[in-house]
Amino acid sequence: MDRKNARRNILKSGLAAASVMAVNHLSVADQHGQHENNSNEDILLEKAFAEDRYVLPPLPYDYDALEPHYQGQALEIHHKRHHQAYVTGLNAVLEKMDNARRDGNYDPSHVRAYSSDLAFNGSGHELHSIFWHSMTAGGVEMPDSFARQVRRDFGSVERFKAHFSQANKAIVGGWGVLAYEPIGQRLIILQVMEHQDNTFTGAVPLLVCDMWEHAFYLQYKNDRSQWVDNFMEIANWQYAAKRYDAIRR
Repeated sequence: MDRKNARRNILKSGLAAASVMAVNHLSVADQHGQHENNSNEDILLEKAFAEDRYVLPPLPYDYDALEPHYQGQALEIHHKRHHQAYVTGLNAVLEKMDNARRDGNYDPSHVRAYSSDLAFNGSGHELHSIFWHSMTAGGVEMPDSFARQVRRDFGSVERFKAHFSQANKAIVGGWGVLAYEPIGQRLIILQVMEHQDNTFTGAVPLLVCDMWEHAFYLQYKNDRSQWVDNFMEIANWQYAAKRYDAIRR
């Protein structure tokens, strides 16, 4: 199996599993901070992993590109500090687990703690990597083929957007996730708590909105409703459609 097909199969394994395993099979990322020119390169999160380690992927735009909807300073802090913390935590817990296996240390309390850290940091890394591409300057309309699927599963694009917006506004410390559920072959909306709880195993995130306060507090204070409204103005439905197409091939 070639690397592209391997990545696609891993994406199909879903939200939690993908955060732990998917990017192990990805190609080497650009570590020089250059922005992506080919949108196809980010569909399977190829820049979230390099040389056997998880890495902070570059943004697909400049820090000030989403203003006024998302202030450059807030975006830069979110990317460089908060996302980096999940990357660091993920690599650290994997190293701890590797050391424990070499030492034959399978103490249940350690295994439980490491497993919790792995799910938290791994899912945090994956969701943030998707989040950066879930936004684009000015926003983009849904491609017709994707809009047809939305209408099939939600009744209309307007109903979907209303549902997605309200689901996000009700979250405290988590994520609004538009996901593809492969068993029913349908789109679903999830209110993921933290990064790894209250999800649907096997569902693959297509577009996500970060509802942790660190994502928006610097600009919006505690007005999560305004943050969601402005996120919807810059939502990148084309990216969601491309991920949807990739995982269904």
